[in-house]
Amino acid sequence: MKRLISLSITFALLAAPVFAQTSRNDVVDFGAPKPLTIVTEQGDHAFMVDEAKTLAQQARGMMFRDSMDPDTGMIFEFDEPKIATIWMKNTSIPLDILFVRSNGKILKIEHSHTPYTLRSASSEAVVAAVVELKGGEAKARGIRPGDTIKHPFFGN
Repeated sequence: MKRLISLSITFALLAAPVFAQTSRNDVVDFGAPKPLTIVTEQGDHAFMVDEAKTLAQQARGMMFRDSMDPDTGMIFEFDEPKIATIWMKNTSIPLDILFVRSNGKILKIEHSHTPYTLRSASSEAVVAAVVELKGGEAKARGIRPGDTIKHPFFGN
């Protein structure tokens, strides 16, 4: 019985962020966008990104946005490295989802993830952050796994 209770509590704690909801009318302040650079073989690519540091910011993410400029994005900064999953509920824009290790190296990219889908994209390994860009930008700019993201979060 103790094991069942322990497993139930563990599941509830791990699942809580997945079930976090936000509505169109919720006000979530991301502050002013900050610069982020992705270093590739073809050169550096500059973006201005919103920083999702809190659970409220991360739950909201890119939901309810109707458009996105090609040089903008969002970085989800995790308190502790983890296997990350991202879904597209209430997100109308295709997104490139970059899963990033604590050293700023891109581990994996989910290209043009489908709007409104509840199918989650997973890092499949431990990451420190996720960066979302407008769908198609990673391929258009030659951004690949192994490239480096420069941003204060990574200390580089």
